[in-house]
Order: sequence, then C-alpha cells, then structure tokens
Amino acid sequence: MVPSFVSIPPITPSSSAKAPLIPTYMAESTTPSVVSLPDSCREEDAGSAFVLESKGTWWHAGFHLTTAIVGPTILTLPYAFRGLGWGLGFLCLSVMGIVTFYSYYLMSKVLDHCEKSGRRHIRFRELAADVLGSGWMFYFVIFVQTAINLGVGIGTILLAGECLQIMYSELSPNGPLKLYEFIAMVTTAMVILSQLPTFHSLRYLNMGSLLLCLGYSFLVVGACIRAGLSKNAPHRDYSLETSNSARVFSAFTAISILAAIFGNGILPEIQATVAPPATGKMLKALLMCYTVIFVTFYSTAVSGYWAFGNKSNSNILNSLMPDSGPSLAPTWVLGLAVIFVLLQLLAIGQVYSQVAYEIMEKKSADVNQGMFSKRNLIPRMILRTLYMIFCGFIAAMIPFFGDISGAVGAIGFIPLDFVLPMLLYNMTYKPQKSSLTYWINMSIMVVFTGVGILGAFSSVRKLVLDAKRFKLFGSDVVD
Repeated sequence: MVPSFVSIPPITPSSSAKAPLIPTYMAESTTPSVVSLPDSCREEDAGSAFVLESKGTWWHAGFHLTTAIVGPTILTLPYAFRGLGWGLGFLCLSVMGIVTFYSYYLMSKVLDHCEKSGRRHIRFRELAADVLGSGWMFYFVIFVQTAINLGVGIGTILLAGECLQIMYSELSPNGPLKLYEFIAMVTTAMVILSQLPTFHSLRYLNMGSLLLCLGYSFLVVGACIRAGLSKNAPHRDYSLETSNSARVFSAFTAISILAAIFGNGILPEIQATVAPPATGKMLKALLMCYTVIFVTFYSTAVSGYWAFGNKSNSNILNSLMPDSGPSLAPTWVLGLAVIFVLLQLLAIGQVYSQVAYEIMEKKSADVNQGMFSKRNLIPRMILRTLYMIFCGFIAAMIPFFGDISGAVGAIGFIPLDFVLPMLLYNMTYKPQKSSLTYWINMSIMVVFTGVGILGAFSSVRKLVLDAKRFKLFGSDVVD
C-alpha cells in the first residue's frame, strides 16, 4: 500500500499540470494522445528535477541495475534449489535469466520509442498509463512498486542486521545483544545514507556495490566447496518433499524467490538517470549486469546446493556456520564475506527507496527553492527518516527473510518484470498476431501470471505456517 504520508494526485487531464507528459484519453479512441508540456511546467515537478535527475551514462545505469538485481539475495539460491531439485532448479534459473533479460530489453525499447516520439518517461507508472491508456494502471504500478520498495527495504535491513549478529556471535558467543538491536544499528546507517538527494548521486556507491557482490560471491563459493570436501561435511540429501502437495507448494515458493532475485521493478526509473538521449544505452547496461549475474548466480546456486542439499538455509552463510559443531569455513573468509554483504545491503536499500523518495518529494519539495534549501532539506530529512524507521521496525518485528523474498517476488516482481513489459511492447509496436514475437510475449504473460498467483498463495501459506515458529521481535531469522 502507499504510505499514509504520501498523497497521490489523480490522473486526469485537468489535474496533471505538473506531469511532464499528460495522457489524454478520448472516448471514441482506444489510443491515447499525449500532450507535451513546456519546460516551465516540467520544472514544477520536484520528484523528477531532484530525485530522478538525468545526468548519468550507460555504465552508471549498469551500476544501478546491477545493484538492483545482484545482491545478497543470491545467498538464497541454494534454498530455492532445495524446493526444485537439480534439474528443475537449473531450468528455472536459466528460464528466469533469459526471460528477465528479454523483458528488460523490451521495456527499454518501449522507453526509447516514447522518447523518439517526444514523450520521455522517467517513471514506470506514467509509462504504463500512457501506453495502455488507462488511469487505473497508474495506481496499480504505484501499489506494486510500493510493495516492492517496502519488501526490499525490510529484507535488506533484516539481512544486514543478521550479518551484524553473525559477526557479533563469533566475537562474543554469549553476548546479550539481540537481533532487533542490530536491526536498529543498520536502520541508523540507512537513515544517514537516505539523505543522498538523488538517484544519480548513488553511482559511485553502486559501483562499489558491484565489486562487493563479486567479492562475497567468490568467497561463499570457495567456502561451500571447502565445506563439501571437508571431513565435517554435512550429509547431503537432494530429495524433495515426500508429500505431493508440499512439493508443489515448495516449488512455487522457490520460483517466487527466483523471480524476486532476478527482479527489479524500477527499470524506467534507472533509465531516467541517463542523460538524454537514452536510446540504446540501456542495452549496454543490461549486458554489464547480466555478465555479473551469470558469474555469480550459477556459481553460488550450484556450490551451495551441492554442499548442503535440502538442508540449505535461506541464508547460506548460516549453513556454513551451523549452531552445533565447528564452522565449515575459515573464520576470516566468512567474516570478510559478511562485511561485503553488509556494505552492499546499504546500497541496495537506497536504490529501491528512490521511488518512494521521488513520490514523497514530488509533493513535499518546492523545486523553485533549490535542492538544498532549508524549505526542501527539512521535509526530505523528516520523510526519509520516517520511511527508513518504518522499514526497520517491520524487519525487527517479523524476521522472515526467505518468506519475504518469496512474497515480494510473487506479488511485486512478477507483474512488473514478467507481465507488463510484454504487454507494453505489444501495445507499442503492435506485432502481428501471427508473428513469433507476439506469441512469445503472450505465452510469457500467461505463464507468469499463473506462476505469480500460485507463488503468492504458496508464499503467504508459508508465512502463515512459519508464524508459529517465531516470537515478536525474536532474535532468529526464520527460514
């Protein structure tokens, strides 16, 4: 849902004077006509002028995109494989990779097409409303993006708090600090970083994020191989659930997790950071991102599932440091990996918060008084601080990292990353119904709509079942 402190104006021709592009819907036509406003009107939109300023290059977009997709959620890949097994796990991982690359490429082409027509869209919600010619689509995208923002914000803070807890437990096994106290520490750091004013200002932070994800991926892969070959190696069992119904639910939950891992849901906002003209630049950014994906995803999934089988935790670092028995990897390796994960999570939390910041600032900021004026600085500090505190509070209250990933994937990423891009492309380019492109797009839409519905049901079911295993503000993350 949209946070209560955000007021979203209705999309009507008469009330959208601040929007750079206004879709005007004619009763006698199914094709929307678009009115381009003069620059003076665009300048009134503080969300675009401040948060989504367009100054970046394609490699800056590549840094943003890689940070949005390649994060510590890849440590959940062995956990997803345990619900699918080797064969289906490889197949689903590969299909998700191919489909998401294709999906993001199609969306970038739609954005390029609109830009060439004089309608450069910098927000997903405006793109969807313009191309599909429906005001309700504007609010649908806001709802889904808000669900993603909150889910990722909560998940990153929770996982970062768990990383701090892991380091603390190694240094002080019987220490008094609880998980919620580490979550409070992470939330404080997030509040400080949230004051970076624009998406573009995260470019160097996200370049470091790309290097960090490569670093901890290599460390985790090496640790899993060592653990699998050691004399203390756990018994490996790759069997699935014995009950057919449980196996089906586990499979769809795993597919939802994979969708969350590959998803981003903010590609138009990332492309908005590129200095115009943006045509063709996102393809280079996608190639950069998916090179990193290929290197990290497969190596982490294979090594983790090979070492631990169906005993893999939702965070593979926990499998490497079991509650009983010796650690299965050198302390310095795990410590360094945890530090890398912790640092990258700070960047990821900020990337996914940009849509929320843009929505808030569009209504609270006055673009005519400057980004760092007292008039704009104070509301920005207050609203962004409250948003991060809310995410931290929910993370401390319901520590379900694996379950949150599945729910966000089914409810958020599947509609925005697997369904809408295909629909937007078909509506924009209008491929013939007899063409291969049309039927590929339609097939992806139908299949992933079904997967999303079943995945959402499975994820909610697992959340309900796991609710019996935790206490409010507990000190253990439930797998």
